[in-house]
Amino acid sequence: MNPQIPQLTPAQAADRTEAVLLDVREAAELAEGRIAGSTHIPLGQLPARAFELDRGRPVITVCRSGGRSSRAAQFLAQQGYDVANLAGGMTAWTAEGRPTA
Repeated sequence: MNPQIPQLTPAQAADRTEAVLLDVREAAELAEGRIAGSTHIPLGQLPARAFELDRGRPVITVCRSGGRSSRAAQFLAQQGYDVANLAGGMTAWTAEGRPTA
């Protein structure tokens, strides 16, 4: 059974200052801009590196459009993390004019 993952708008994600923003895109995609302060673990490395995330903080997963981050969120939820997904990914974030690093 797959848990229901909350889908956050960019505004909701930006307001969750206590959360870890986890960017699961490939390294080459980060050149297009990333959310300042986000943690980068490519989706393919997540099973081996999930231990790097603080279990005491909620996690918001981010990718380009929301597909890979949804898979990452499902995986993390199954590992017991408090997780949400950025609906629309970086495409939605930048469309709202939100800052990138």
